[in-house]
Amino acid sequence: MKEHYVQPGDLTEVVVDGYVVDILRGELIIEIQTANFAKINKKMRKLVKRHQVRLVFPVAKDKWIVKLPEKKGGEAGRRKSPKHGSFEDVFTELVSFPDLITHKNFELEVALIQEEEIRRFDKRRRWWRGNWVTVERRLLEIINQLTIRNGSDLIGLLPPDLPDEFRTSDLAAAFGRPRAIAQQAAYCLRKCGLIKQVGKEGNAIVYAKA
Repeated sequence: MKEHYVQPGDLTEVVVDGYVVDILRGELIIEIQTANFAKINKKMRKLVKRHQVRLVFPVAKDKWIVKLPEKKGGEAGRRKSPKHGSFEDVFTELVSFPDLITHKNFELEVALIQEEEIRRFDKRRRWWRGNWVTVERRLLEIINQLTIRNGSDLIGLLPPDLPDEFRTSDLAAAFGRPRAIAQQAAYCLRKCGLIKQVGKEGNAIVYAKA
């Protein structure tokens, strides 16, 4: 993934303000993070104080699982995963620092990709964890990209057919995704001051755009 973003003149794996960054392009820092935004929370908050930061989050729209042969001379297996990612998956990670979306030095790029996930059989692993270990992810293609620079861009991820007042169950239905993602989206949008609570229906909170 990093190789796709590097341009002539870029510096890679350099230390900036005490942190190793993926790419330094002049005054712009480019970080690529496939998961676990919580681990880079402090890093992002420090870097945006003095630098322009672009955080790239790849989401696998299509993924092929490649299992390497268990024995020499065997054939690798390849199958397409039934799971398909989409732009709203970014909310699952953005819950770690949603407020940074409103910071003038921060932007978030969501890249929808096709990839291969390479797995190797490891009989030494505990049986309850499974014996197949992911050893590599290979980028096949970047299908689409969305850059989120401010709150307007973030709230633009809401489906256009969402009612003016909605619950997370309504948002999940509009997304066509599990309710957990809708709850994470509502949390992020509330933290950014983009939606507000306007009532309750039973135990369900009712939201509207702020």
